[in-house]
Amino acid sequence: MIADIDPIRRGQSVVEWIIAHLDGLMLGAAVAAAIVGLMLLMRALGHRILAKHPDCTNWRGVIGAVLAKTKLLFMVATAIQIVVQYAPMPARLDNAAHIFFIIAAALQGAIWARELIIGVFKSRVGEEPSESTLGNAISIIRVLVSVTVFAFALVVILDNLGVNVTTLIAGLGIGGIAIGLAAQGIFSDLFAALAILFDRPFRRGDMINYGGRVDAGGTTGTVERIGLKTTRIRSRTGEMVIMANTKLLEQELTNIDEARVHRIWLPFGVTYQTDPDQLERMGEILTPIVAAQKGVRMVRCAVSAFGASAVEFQLVYDDRSRDFDRRALNRSAILIGILRLFNEQGIAFAYPTQTTFTAAPDGTMVMPYARPLPGTPGAAPRKGG
Repeated sequence: MIADIDPIRRGQSVVEWIIAHLDGLMLGAAVAAAIVGLMLLMRALGHRILAKHPDCTNWRGVIGAVLAKTKLLFMVATAIQIVVQYAPMPARLDNAAHIFFIIAAALQGAIWARELIIGVFKSRVGEEPSESTLGNAISIIRVLVSVTVFAFALVVILDNLGVNVTTLIAGLGIGGIAIGLAAQGIFSDLFAALAILFDRPFRRGDMINYGGRVDAGGTTGTVERIGLKTTRIRSRTGEMVIMANTKLLEQELTNIDEARVHRIWLPFGVTYQTDPDQLERMGEILTPIVAAQKGVRMVRCAVSAFGASAVEFQLVYDDRSRDFDRRALNRSAILIGILRLFNEQGIAFAYPTQTTFTAAPDGTMVMPYARPLPGTPGAAPRKGG
């Protein structure tokens, strides 16, 4: 319970006032010392957490950074305010202590808010800010956040000092709208960069495709740098493509490196003269060729259609390699292996052909190709045997 004691009376010395209010002063000092001690303990704990997590890449590091920024000025202002509550001072001193506490509390709140927001940004950036999304923009983001939180703290201080801040807030609002309209494109790209930071559709080093699907004319390249306004992408042909963040996010994006496996389709066709038994065993005879490649797994190989000039097959396999060149080499090795095996097995690839049938004078059809010899696949059985 706060003591109801009159402030210093006229003609009363400071010593007499202290003796008269000794109980209230001691109680207020004890409470203030306990609270200040608790804040000192929390600040020490924050420094200890920061020593273990200096990069603030997780919530422990963020909390440690916030606690470590507890300022001594705020502790002193808090202690004075508590003592004043238990031992009332003259009106001027009491008002001065209250103003001192408001200023210190507003500034301390702004510092805590800044460290919390920056800590959240760092935790989203990752363990190596210089190598991941928007890591090079943290310093600029810190400036923007600092301006915002301290401007809010200034408004709070002025409002508690009795200043009419309505006009000030209205002026800041109008000024902000004017700046926003003038720099609409810049802020649009900035917010797009923040969207990349939090949503993480891609990171530096990822291979992405944009402007359409990979197999439908899209552009494919490797992300080299993500800035506040633009993203730099190295295309497969070596050119550096620089795109505004807003324009990039407006397109359909495919993060190729995020694929756990890459499913590859290899269509091919063989002639209709191929032995049906060989067609039936096509998946069995091609499996060893596919399995010979590291990280490649056969999915299926089956007849997909009867084409105009071929029996069409669809060979499907999964490639776990994340490197584009490695996948291309695996594909090449499989194609060459299939060609070599077909030569050994006597299986012919089908070419786009058109067969013309003619008729003999008696009206019978003249076959455009030689009849198979007796005993060979496709030959008619001999009479009587």
